[in-house]
Amino acid sequence: MPSFDVVSEVDLAEVDNAVQNVTREISTRYDFKGSSARLEHKDGVLTVHADDELKLKQMHEIIRGQLNKRGIEPGMLDYQKIEPATGMSVRQNINVKQGLEKELAKKIVKDIKTEKLKVQVSIQGEELRVSGKKRDDLQSAMAFMKAMGLEQPLQFKNFRD
Repeated sequence: MPSFDVVSEVDLAEVDNAVQNVTREISTRYDFKGSSARLEHKDGVLTVHADDELKLKQMHEIIRGQLNKRGIEPGMLDYQKIEPATGMSVRQNINVKQGLEKELAKKIVKDIKTEKLKVQVSIQGEELRVSGKKRDDLQSAMAFMKAMGLEQPLQFKNFRD
């Protein structure tokens, strides 16, 4: 029986490369000259340090641009609350989403069932396994999931005939 897996994952090596590019760009930009703005990455969490909220917003644009160049979509980032840091500076953590959350997985399963596609969907940890009798049914399920317009990007892996 043909099947495939639906996952949502990011290559953390590419995130590291993007962080290095952001650091390089911040060091060369005129509007960041003399500022203490920096970006750190540890275990899938980006920590942005900036002098004020304006510089923080500018850094968000740089981060999104560099990650997009590396093939990481902005929907993979989960922005946390902005915290005051020492002096007038601010700090913000940005989590890089790995895997499908339970609520999102349940929503996808429910939507596929209401669409009455001829596939079976099972939740396996942080991924979904979709199986069906025909390859065409699986391809229609893929097209449906792409058209759902979810904010978190999905990847389809392990397609087996």
